[in-house]
Amino acid sequence: MIIRRGRVAAALAFFLLLAVPGSAPAAAAEPAPAPVCTAPVPGAPGYVVADPDCDLDGTPFEALPGARTWTGIRDGAAYRIEVPQRWNGRLVVYAHGFRGNGTTVFVDDPALREHYIARGFAWAASSYAANGYNVNQGVTDTHALLDVFRQVTAKAPRKVYITGASMGGHVTAVAIERFPRSFAGAMPTCGVLGDVELFDYFLDTTVTAAALADAEISFPADPATFGAQLGAILPALGVTPGRPPALTAAGRTWSGVVERRSGGERPGFDAAFAYWNTAAQGGVPFLFGNYPSLTAGSVDNRRTVYRSTDTWWPPRTDRELNADVLRVRRTTTADVPVIAGRPRIPVLSLHGLGDLFVPFSMEQEYAKRAGSRLFVSRAIRDVSHCGFTQPELKQGFDDLVRWVENGHRPAGDAILNRRAVAAPDFGCRFTVGVRGGYAPCGD
Repeated sequence: MIIRRGRVAAALAFFLLLAVPGSAPAAAAEPAPAPVCTAPVPGAPGYVVADPDCDLDGTPFEALPGARTWTGIRDGAAYRIEVPQRWNGRLVVYAHGFRGNGTTVFVDDPALREHYIARGFAWAASSYAANGYNVNQGVTDTHALLDVFRQVTAKAPRKVYITGASMGGHVTAVAIERFPRSFAGAMPTCGVLGDVELFDYFLDTTVTAAALADAEISFPADPATFGAQLGAILPALGVTPGRPPALTAAGRTWSGVVERRSGGERPGFDAAFAYWNTAAQGGVPFLFGNYPSLTAGSVDNRRTVYRSTDTWWPPRTDRELNADVLRVRRTTTADVPVIAGRPRIPVLSLHGLGDLFVPFSMEQEYAKRAGSRLFVSRAIRDVSHCGFTQPELKQGFDDLVRWVENGHRPAGDAILNRRAVAAPDFGCRFTVGVRGGYAPCGD
């Protein structure tokens, strides 16, 4: 274990000097030298750990005014901790999202860092000891922050909140079930709250596209043939890499299927569908980019009924799709922890309506499992992944804190009410500002 001593904000030291009678003049209060970034050090097998005193671009990690920081490395995971001088006894632990499969792990700051310190909250974050979609590692290292915090600060928090974005939302949901007595409240954002359902969705987007294009597709994907298979699928749908789609009849049916598999009819979907088909991943339209990473036995669509409309009786195109689509059977969930969806503490979540990477359906899946007044969900009118504004995040956190501290359950959106979700103004209540693809609320 490596532990670095904490640092107090230079601004605070300056004012303390001025407050001492007979102290040196202001010119003598030199700011503390910025930390010198060091090279990554060996971590867990196959990994190196980036210096937690610096961001990857070399920017030093320094305490905010009126706060003190601690950094270090423990069990192969880097950590950062920050505590305000006027600490309220509350700690927020932050779980980061998926960072690819690289061999360097690094820690960064939560989006609400300044807000936490201003409100008197301490926070802590971990790099995790490993990359990849490794939720178990994230849970282990995020929970370990509680012990690290006590050891390096010599303080014991009275209450601990947990928050995480994207895969970090999955980490958050698993952590509060695995360690139910450790946390007082949780705020996942753009989270994978449907666990394995996310990977089923990645399967769905590609196998339905292939069936509607009357094209061959193999599973698991064969790198030697996947490009050629996409070469037959994309033109049949009207999808061109790097350009907004000009959908054919088959492409419009596919759009309807993806809309229903990602959360149902809802405002802004056409813009979101164009956004995510224009975006590229690995040189292919984003909605196809995750298919090659799926592994045999980890996904399942044997009982999935694909629909492109909400009519009582499915049209012929849907019946043919369900007859022709490639079916895959799941044999394991060992690498993706399943979320029971039975929180014992207040959980307030935010999710973008147009997110087609971690789709809005993840939020709905958790709500179905939870069936609890301990879960509140808020829809945000945005097409990107985790594209929340500071006011949206701050309001969510502040409302969660009031819920935990005072018992006042905050308002949310009726995400399981199909008619409510399909209404043109759905998501307006908690969205701050207007994003592309969405009409201004109130018009």
